[in-house]
Amino acid sequence: MNVLTKCIQQAFVRRQREIESFAGRADEIQDIQLKKLLRMAERTEWGRMYDFKSIRSYSGFSERLPLQVYDDIRPYVTRMINGERNTLWPSEVKWFAKSSGTTSDKSKFLPMTREIRQAQYKGAIDCVSLYLRNNPKSRFFEGKGLILGGSHSPSPLNHRAHCGDLSAVLIQHLNPVLNLLRVPKKKIVLMDEWERKIDAIVQGCCRMNVNSLSGVPSWMLILIKAMLKKTGKEYLTEVWPNLEVFFHGGINFSPYRDLYKTLIPSDKMHYMETYNASEGFFSIQDDPNDQSMMLMPDYGIFYEFIPLNRLSEDNPSALQLAEVEKDTNYAMVITTVGGLWRYVIGDTVRFTSLNPHKIVITGRTKHFINAFGEELMVDNADNAISLAGRDTGAKVKEYTAAPLFMLDKAQGLHEWLIEFEDLPPSVSEYATLLDKHLQALNSDYEAKRHKNMALLPLKITVAREGVFYDWLKRQGRLGGQHKVPRLSNSRYIIEELLAINNA
Repeated sequence: MNVLTKCIQQAFVRRQREIESFAGRADEIQDIQLKKLLRMAERTEWGRMYDFKSIRSYSGFSERLPLQVYDDIRPYVTRMINGERNTLWPSEVKWFAKSSGTTSDKSKFLPMTREIRQAQYKGAIDCVSLYLRNNPKSRFFEGKGLILGGSHSPSPLNHRAHCGDLSAVLIQHLNPVLNLLRVPKKKIVLMDEWERKIDAIVQGCCRMNVNSLSGVPSWMLILIKAMLKKTGKEYLTEVWPNLEVFFHGGINFSPYRDLYKTLIPSDKMHYMETYNASEGFFSIQDDPNDQSMMLMPDYGIFYEFIPLNRLSEDNPSALQLAEVEKDTNYAMVITTVGGLWRYVIGDTVRFTSLNPHKIVITGRTKHFINAFGEELMVDNADNAISLAGRDTGAKVKEYTAAPLFMLDKAQGLHEWLIEFEDLPPSVSEYATLLDKHLQALNSDYEAKRHKNMALLPLKITVAREGVFYDWLKRQGRLGGQHKVPRLSNSRYIIEELLAINNA
């Protein structure tokens, strides 16, 4: 650890100890968070509607407030955009994180209150704090951090309100001192034309001393390849020899891990996963030897969890953090200082530890395949892709899968469209191995594959280079946190992709 980093590291010691105490205090902290949220919003329209002042316990809170999805709060958000105060949250909110659904062209505008922005910054600082704790030889503050974010612009709904990708809104409000530690320049990182932005970042940063990266793995990969093409280098370590960490999130890193190791062949390179979204900052990978992430209980968020197999019920019961169990898929519900109340975020998680509470993201409540009772989740698919790649040497850039029904046989199969960075020696052998790993990872899938009774062997179509990029471009979703759904119960997305692939 260099002198500057060592000096700054001392400022993190107290917080590091506080995080270590979460194992025994998470339930207590969550109770404090809920009471604080209710107190802060008791004079809002929602606070009066549900009489927050009289709520004394979690049971009263969960019985009185209904579960919410975005369509339920959309009218209130629109009023906030138009300048109204004291609707979902006390203060006037002028910034909104734009989050478009992956299967809909309608955008969600999530309130970026001052308090939720502060919580996001707290999460980012904690990432650095935990990284330095785990890597005492780090020279983190000797170089620059490259953040690959989205853009922002005036909201089309109201000239006083602004919206943009989460990263853009946060960079817009970043402390000027912290701006000195990152690249590219603000005017570049906030550009709204993705391809011009990539070119500008490459031109502006290729000669800088970049030692950390932050972004979504799939989009960062595009930047890395553009950088290597521009410089004529084979490895990113030839461009940035002091590179030491990639803070990544947004999608599962497992399918990309080997590809990144090929492009960054350095034993001093580290990878640290975070789980932050437009709705809030949730968890951080605190142990480099454990791919799961610690749920952070003190970021102004109160958590609830609904067992996934009960989510379709009319009024499903939710569990507090103290009630969850390991190895169960849950839909996550949040109440936040961003004005979201019992909001079903749409992500599914599984706890790998209860002391401290650690999770892995298993997918989306709408992104899975259960056409034949197989209940295939995104984390099953990501891990199987990773294992099949290690078996064959294949590297995958993007993929999606959907069921294919064969009504004449009362059977079906899963059709996979895969864009490879490095093709396997045999696609058919790769398909067999992928199927084998899916069976090992998911007992329901294995049961349906038994003797081909319900599911036939999966089918792989090799996508031409750039198909997924072209699909996102047509959707107007280049950059930021946009991504192609990995799994879908319908064939709508895969059919669009196949049409582009065959054009």
